[in-house]
Amino acid sequence: MTFRPLHDRVVVRRIEGEEKTKGGIIIPDTAKEKPQEGEIVAVGPGARDESGRVNALDVKAGDRVLFGKWSGTEVKIDGQDLLIMKESDIMGVVV
Repeated sequence: MTFRPLHDRVVVRRIEGEEKTKGGIIIPDTAKEKPQEGEIVAVGPGARDESGRVNALDVKAGDRVLFGKWSGTEVKIDGQDLLIMKESDIMGVVV
């Protein structure tokens, strides 16, 4: 990747949801909601506290995370649709 986020920002690639429901009904593209799960592609070094020390982030590249529906800023980098968001927008890591 040719992009390195700054401070406490992370770059996330959305993980697409299922195309069918459990009952076998196919969901058309127009009715799908944006997925709220993604994979961390890149992380910044961390935010600075009042004394100037860098606090490392709790997430790392490769983690699967859940985030808010309207979190982040959508960008296109190297032909991929990605999100850039602050670590605080991430709700948790899927284990």
